[in-house]
This record gives sequence, C-alpha cells and structure tokens, in this order.
Amino acid sequence: MALYITGHKIPDSDSICSAIAVAYLKNSLGVEAIACKQGEMNVESRYILDRFGFDEPITKTSYKDEDTFITDTTDLALCPDDILDARVVGVVDHHKLGDLTTSTPLEAWIRPVGSSNTIVKQMYDFYGVEIPSNIAAIMMCAILSDTVIFKSPTCTKEDTKAVKELAKIAGIDDPKEIGMELFKIKSQIEGSSERDLIMRDFKEFNMSGTHLGIGQLESVDLSVFDDKKDALLEDMARLKDEKDLHSVLLLLTDIINEGSQLLAVSDDLDKIQKAFNVSIDPKNGVWLDKVLSRKKQIVPPLEDIFRA
Repeated sequence: MALYITGHKIPDSDSICSAIAVAYLKNSLGVEAIACKQGEMNVESRYILDRFGFDEPITKTSYKDEDTFITDTTDLALCPDDILDARVVGVVDHHKLGDLTTSTPLEAWIRPVGSSNTIVKQMYDFYGVEIPSNIAAIMMCAILSDTVIFKSPTCTKEDTKAVKELAKIAGIDDPKEIGMELFKIKSQIEGSSERDLIMRDFKEFNMSGTHLGIGQLESVDLSVFDDKKDALLEDMARLKDEKDLHSVLLLLTDIINEGSQLLAVSDDLDKIQKAFNVSIDPKNGVWLDKVLSRKKQIVPPLEDIFRA
C-alpha cells in the first residue's frame, strides 16, 4: 500500500516542495510514497517545479483508509476533508499545533522555524539520505519564499543554515537572487481575476468557533494593486458570504518596504481593529509596518481577541 504525502488546501510552495521532498525521502527508505496536492498550484510553485525539472504532484482530495503523511499543517480545516478517516502516519509542520488527531502513534516533526522544508532537510540529515541536487533546489526555493528571503520574523538560524547547505548541494551560488526572482513571479497579476488573487495563498481558520479566511499576496511593488483594491474588497465580501465566514482579510505584503497593507471585510470590524490596535479604512485598509508573516504576526493576535 502506497503512502500519500500531501500538504494543505490551496497549496503554496512550501506545501508542494515538502511533499515532493518527503516522498523522495520515504522512497529512499524503502517506503512506496507518492507526492500529492489538494488543489491547483500557484504561479510561484509552477515556476519552481518547471525551472528544476519536476512534474506537478498528483491531485488527490480523498484519503479515506489511506496511509497519509501531512506536510505544512496540522489544522483540520486545511487538511483533506476526510482526513479523520485516513491513517495519518506522519506530519511535518512549522506552524502552531492544530486540531488534527490520529488513532495511532505517528512520526511527528514539528519545529518553530520559518519553513517546513527546513525541517525536511533535518529529516534527511537524521536518516542519512543524500539529497539530489534538483530536490535541494526546490527545498531551498520554498524556504526562501516562506521566510521572505530571510526578512520574515519567522526566520531562524536553522532556515539560513538549511538554505546555505541546500544551495551548495544544488550548485547555486546566490540563493537570494533566486529568491528575488520568486517574488517577481509572485508580483505578476496580469490576467488574474480578483478571486484568483485572493485565493492564491488563502487559509481558513477556526478561532474559538469563529471562522475567518486570511489571504496574502506578496509583491516587490504594491502599486500593482492600486487599481484593484475596490474590486478585491467587493470579491472578498462575496467570498465571505459564500463561505459563511465572520471575516475575510487580505494582506498585500511589500517585501521591499517590509510591511503589509491589510484589507478587511468583517461582521465585526471593531474586533479586527482591536487585534492590531489600528483603525481600518473600509476602502483602503491599513498599513502594518514590519508585518510580513501571517503565521506569527496576524493569526496570534486575532486568536487572542476571539478567545477573549
């Protein structure tokens, strides 16, 4: 029986690349493993896989009665819908511990670092498995993306160490140059609908029984969104109603100026404002200086407010 490796819904590069890397590791250890994704890849992930010669992981949304290894999340809301009917045999994640439970003991790799691929690198080191150059390259790219080229407050010495070692394996002299290429790819919005942009990196969260959706778009130039804010806010409101969410937030993150414009539609905007101690303009949002990380700088203060 095959082991299926999958990341979270609406996969990002960390989710995609970690699934591929864990699948290779497991196969090297004698376990038949298949890398999967739950949904369509974003433009950055497609660029990474094309550049280093990988096919997309298979799309698989049902895991009932399957041996499954989850990467880049432990939140039920982000796992496959039938994950509680699967046999979860392992997880690797760098987020807060979620509400995924298992019926049997499992292999768990959870570390407070900036990227799941940093932890996957530690898994390779632990098992003494050599990393192929092309897999090292995509792992490196995922870490650069998740840590915003080391600028994110989530970035640790373990992340920078992993990038240095993976770049050496991949024969890449300047990882930061590739990191900038990735963010230029992320900044391309031509031909994308408002819904495509909102959902490009969108996650839903259950905060003490209240459901929120938070998207993030990272760019080297936020001016590309100047003419799109009204349409984005209108579609965020539609998405909130469609999914019956309390709030939909969208971070427009400027990696050069190191901050984010927060757009919000909410049933209770005062709560969102209180979480960040700001006043949010319903049409233009609010600038959050030095805020780059949804995981560390957006989700925790919101959870504190909704837990109160």
